[in-house]
Amino acid sequence: MIKFILPALLFLSSSITVSAQNETREELERQRQQLRKEIEQTEKLLNSNKAQTKESLVQWKLINNKVNLQDRVIDNINRDLRVLNNNLFNTQKDINRYDRLLDTLKQEYAKSMVYAYKNRSNYDFLNFIFSAASFNDAIKRITYLKSYRNYREMQGQNILRTQELRRKKKEELGSTKLEKNKTLEVQSKEMQNLEAQQKEKDRILAELKKQGKVLNNQIAAKQKQMQKVNNAIAAAIKRAQEEAKRAALAKAAEEERKRKELEKAAAKTNTNPDNSTVNSNTKSVSTPSKTKVPAKKPESVLLNEGNAALNASFEKNRGGLPWPLDRGVVIMHYGSNTLPSGTIINVTSTTISADIGSPVKAVFNGTVTTVQSIEDMQVVIIQHGRYFTTYSNLSGVSVQRGQEITTGQVIGKVAANFDGVGAIDFYMSNETSNFDPERWLRPR
Repeated sequence: MIKFILPALLFLSSSITVSAQNETREELERQRQQLRKEIEQTEKLLNSNKAQTKESLVQWKLINNKVNLQDRVIDNINRDLRVLNNNLFNTQKDINRYDRLLDTLKQEYAKSMVYAYKNRSNYDFLNFIFSAASFNDAIKRITYLKSYRNYREMQGQNILRTQELRRKKKEELGSTKLEKNKTLEVQSKEMQNLEAQQKEKDRILAELKKQGKVLNNQIAAKQKQMQKVNNAIAAAIKRAQEEAKRAALAKAAEEERKRKELEKAAAKTNTNPDNSTVNSNTKSVSTPSKTKVPAKKPESVLLNEGNAALNASFEKNRGGLPWPLDRGVVIMHYGSNTLPSGTIINVTSTTISADIGSPVKAVFNGTVTTVQSIEDMQVVIIQHGRYFTTYSNLSGVSVQRGQEITTGQVIGKVAANFDGVGAIDFYMSNETSNFDPERWLRPR
């Protein structure tokens, strides 16, 4: 019985294995398609920059990003090849099992056929039955002979089924080999693309090194610009704190005024209509004063009843905030960035490159606290409770100070930077310092 069930179990287990591996290949293909979209987007930006300017830091960052993406594509293909090799190994292993099983089944079937041939005469059949010791024994012998005949038929069917399973496995093996060959061709093309991109990267790097003095001037201008924006952020936070303090003091004064009015009204109700005091013989009942529970000190002076919920919602969306640009490539990350010359520049924002004139959107609900011009660019600062987002290097700003903003609302457009290409600097801050925006934005 085990011999009959074995082929079915082998087929079931191999099907499950192949299914799981196909899911893995599908996931790898989705990742590869996403990487190719990012490469196409980066290539578009590179071509746009080439048409507008000579070699620049933006181009160098873009080609770096493109090379890194290409590396990831090749790594993805290598993982796909490992899956295919594993499929080939498992399929060949199943074919070998079927071969061994077929050999066993054929040997047993041959033995049963030889036995049947030797005992093929009706005389042997009747002799076997009539030599029974009793009628019941004869019935059992008849049943045995029927079972043996059925067993031989099942052996033949089992051999046919196993041969069919082996045939399908052979087809699967051939299909997987074709897939592997196609994937190897794709890998070869992607390797050629990587080699071409690496050459382009080296060319841009060589050109940038020739522009050492110009780049140093741009870096110095960039640092001065960042400092001015940071000063504007600090001023906006300080102003928001002072406004919050004044509002809190005004609210406290108003509450104190109302309390005194209530005390005066209560005092009047304790006097007679002719303004004489109550008879001294009358026992006065003193109302026990309620113990004042000290109000819980707010976590921040910027938090109040109006924006506490907004602040909590902003924090809850950490890692899921939308990007300020629908399309764009990060060319400078928050923190240390190594330039072509080897110089390290520390930035307190994330620089995102996009086409000039692309719409810039607010990443969350909030209130515009600052709309300011710094040099030739416009800066918008939005408050979200005790957090602030800053959008620098804008043009055509369409919001004003004090305006309520919703998530995804367009606040301006991308302007040209020092290289003449489109880019914005995106800052995230709290009351004490700036922090890495990419940790709060959703993964791309």
